[in-house]
Amino acid sequence: MSSMEVPDPDIVASVRPHQDDAAKRYSMAEVERARSAPEDIEEKGDRANYDKVDSEVAKYSSSARIEISPEEDTRLRRMIDKRVLVVMITTYFLQAIDKGTLSFSSIMGLPKDTGMLTPEGKVSQSFSWLTTCIYITILVVEYPQNYILARVPVAKYLSFSIIAWGTVLACHAACKNFVGLVVVRTMLGLFESACQPAFVILSAMWYKREEQASRVTYWYMMNGAQQIVGGLLAYCFTLITDGPLKSWQWLFMAYGIISVIFGVFVLWWMPDSPMRAKCFSEEDKHLMVERVRGNQTGLQNRVFKKDQVWDALTDPQTWCYAGIQFTTTLPTSGLGAFANLIISGSLGFTNLQTQLLAMVLGFYIIIVLLGSVWLVKKFSQNIMVMLGFVIPSFVGTILLMTIPNESFPQHVGLLISYYITLSFWAAQTLGLSMMSRNVGGQTKKTVVVATNFIFWSAGNAIGPQVFLSREAPKYFTAFATHLGCYALLVLILLFFRFHLTRQNKKRDQLAAAGVNEAHDDRLTHAFEDLTDRENPNFRYVY
Repeated sequence: MSSMEVPDPDIVASVRPHQDDAAKRYSMAEVERARSAPEDIEEKGDRANYDKVDSEVAKYSSSARIEISPEEDTRLRRMIDKRVLVVMITTYFLQAIDKGTLSFSSIMGLPKDTGMLTPEGKVSQSFSWLTTCIYITILVVEYPQNYILARVPVAKYLSFSIIAWGTVLACHAACKNFVGLVVVRTMLGLFESACQPAFVILSAMWYKREEQASRVTYWYMMNGAQQIVGGLLAYCFTLITDGPLKSWQWLFMAYGIISVIFGVFVLWWMPDSPMRAKCFSEEDKHLMVERVRGNQTGLQNRVFKKDQVWDALTDPQTWCYAGIQFTTTLPTSGLGAFANLIISGSLGFTNLQTQLLAMVLGFYIIIVLLGSVWLVKKFSQNIMVMLGFVIPSFVGTILLMTIPNESFPQHVGLLISYYITLSFWAAQTLGLSMMSRNVGGQTKKTVVVATNFIFWSAGNAIGPQVFLSREAPKYFTAFATHLGCYALLVLILLFFRFHLTRQNKKRDQLAAAGVNEAHDDRLTHAFEDLTDRENPNFRYVY
């Protein structure tokens, strides 16, 4: 046990007989966990222990909280948005549109040209492996990627990854068979696996807790934007009917080259951290560090701490985040890969109509994500909003499974049902933003984020496999599996809310009992790389 001593609430109650006796109910396990932090709070008093603060962070942080005016805070946020948010939004848009190329190319001749059609002319089961192989790769490399991200300049590593995946994407155009496509898709998964974990790190590094939900939503809603732009561009590429390359080959070539060019831009434009941002003045860098003190999740620390690994693996919220990702990405992946096949084959629309209807789906996704973050801002209820947006997914999926598909009005009704099934994306996005806001300690965050995206990739890998080619175009097994995922998601969210509420109440009881470390308005120890469970002053958002 390390030397950080948090007063035992039983002792506090006996010394201070007028304090709330409810503090006694704060479990000894929780107190012992708080004691496991690396420095004795009583010996430190009201000063930060800079031995435990990253050297770069210590250079720009104050000994205690400083006040930043609302006007100054807005100015700083706009500067950060210009350098960081713009890059995250554009990068994720390119990644989303890169992944969307497979769905669009599925009705542009790729399956036929690469030998992935059955004798009956249907897309074979091998097509689903082109999505699955990406996520199997991510599942394998996710923890190494997170380990690297915690120890290298994030912006430079992100730039390298964008250039690499752009190159691989362009190489898709050279593939002539299934084996070649599997190779390039696997390489694509390797380089794209750095994107979302990097964004979670960047969101926690640059933005305050109350800003992170909207920032994560802004870059995540590029999934909807790619449906809009991707559908329009895919239609344009479909018009290419002659020349040395097929339309789907031009699609991959164009997107790959654009990604490479943008990767070079990121290398020049995006700073690695507030401390290393040469584009900002020294005073602004100091203020940018101080404005995220209230997060209490740490900013940067490259020291690997084994005790934080154990903290992460034994923390229920780690597995709740993982469960949220698994139960949302399994439906997402299948619906994404087979979206155009479902609309054109199951619902009876032409290829042209399918490409254009994908744009409507994109608008719906953006409305869902913006609506969810607006509700969170208004009511400060993340998990309740997540639960609310799962309801339309139940309704839409049940309608897809039960309504006949015989007339044009039924085609339209089923199309709308298909759209509303994607409402659960709000839970996926808010889950990511909660993770960036609720996990303290850099080593712990590395493990939690890696675990999250391992389950994320597992869901994505399984998703296309439940769309059985023999069940086309209704895919009954797939939609039944999705219903099971939504039901499990509801159970996870209900438990998660109960757990976080209970943890906050315990800490409030400590504060009411007079334990100063549970009510430190000065946030003296915010940059000491304490985990959320080691820090009794930390409160969870839910």
